[in-house]
Amino acid sequence: MPIQAGPTDLHYLQLNELAALIRQRKVTPVQATRAQLDRIAACDGALASYALAAADAAMDHAEIAEAELASGICRGPLHGVPVAVEDLFWTKSMATACGMKIYQGFWPDEDATVVSRLVAAGAVILGKLQLTEGGHADHYPGITPPKNPWNPAYWPGESSSGAGVATASGLCYASLGCDTGGSIRLVCAANGLTGLKPSWGRVSRHGVFELAATLDHIGPITRSAVDAGIMLGVIAGSDPHDPTARTDLVPDYLGGIGAGLAGLRIGVDAAWNSDGVDDATDAMLGAAIAVFRNLGASIEPVTVPDVRQTVHDWIPACAVEAAVAHEATYPDHHSDYGPALSALIETGRALAVMDYHKIMLRRHDFRGRVASLLRTVDLLLAPVQPFAAPTAAIMARLGQQPETLLGLLRFACPFDMSGHPAITLPGGFTDQGLPMAFQLVAADMHEATLIRVGAAFQAVTPWHRRRPIA
Repeated sequence: MPIQAGPTDLHYLQLNELAALIRQRKVTPVQATRAQLDRIAACDGALASYALAAADAAMDHAEIAEAELASGICRGPLHGVPVAVEDLFWTKSMATACGMKIYQGFWPDEDATVVSRLVAAGAVILGKLQLTEGGHADHYPGITPPKNPWNPAYWPGESSSGAGVATASGLCYASLGCDTGGSIRLVCAANGLTGLKPSWGRVSRHGVFELAATLDHIGPITRSAVDAGIMLGVIAGSDPHDPTARTDLVPDYLGGIGAGLAGLRIGVDAAWNSDGVDDATDAMLGAAIAVFRNLGASIEPVTVPDVRQTVHDWIPACAVEAAVAHEATYPDHHSDYGPALSALIETGRALAVMDYHKIMLRRHDFRGRVASLLRTVDLLLAPVQPFAAPTAAIMARLGQQPETLLGLLRFACPFDMSGHPAITLPGGFTDQGLPMAFQLVAADMHEATLIRVGAAFQAVTPWHRRRPIA
């Protein structure tokens, strides 16, 4: 079992806690960044969370942030805070490979919109975090997968695993990932983190390598709901470079924190939540429900629309969009692709047009049914995955075992198909000392409710404060 780190260790502070110290001039951006880079150099050889660390550029930006803060310029709570981004976000100062052989050495000529917004907010970008090939299920052969910091024998999550491992291990104060079938939420469940999948279109996808355009959701991976709100407040909003980005005004995501949960209605489908779910996860869900009751929320019995067809539709839907995303390089460069991503693209290329259209019709129907459900309650509480803490051996070569993949995703991918926002919250630990989590799902564009309720839960529970290694 890993050594439990103390809550006062600088590298394990929440983002908002470090931000407060920086504003109080008790820690400088240069000190925080230097400490992070030293820790990356000392620890990441064993964890393999970074695809590349940009030490010189990070220190340059830390010095700029320090000078601005000293002169009275404050760009907000991210100013001077070291963060990192998954290696599918374009960065003009760093190569962006998206976990793929074919893009090794690719240097974009601009930043992704979300990266430029982090930079404009004064964040210090430490580097790029490792991910599975193209953001799908398996790493490209020859790439060392990130290791779960709680126990390297256990799964660290799916495509955004580098982001989860780095954030959990004290190698950045927050990170950005992408959730197409559950990646942000599964990664946060595996690493004891808080992850937010926003509504589809809430965050611009400009400058982000696609896996499946209408399924990809960009969001924060953090240590608390408050930190998730800070990150989302910076990256959300309309974007002239992405016409699918929503034009709704970005609210103050932290404005409702502390308002209490009296009158809040949380829907629970007891039959769905327990179907095929292991005992540890079931007990964790029961404990979370009890906490929300004590906080004043009303727990309402609901029936979730049947997800079985939607779950089975996720692979072909993702496959067709992946085939489109890789049309310029596949099949002409087939030999540069690993087996899992190649198999996904081949599935998409082979799907008949009428079959794909039927999938889209079913998807619209499911989205409408979820929207109707979320008009009767404020939130839906559900597992993130059906079993707690799978081993890395069990999850090896996940992308080439469709039924195993679908079994894992059956609580997560439906809300990528519907586009509704969801937050993952740490909810306990297994007997082996591995983290577990649950998710809350909200109506379209109601991320503020997720953050408010997540913060209330974390104000009275200790799970998000646990850290894996010293």
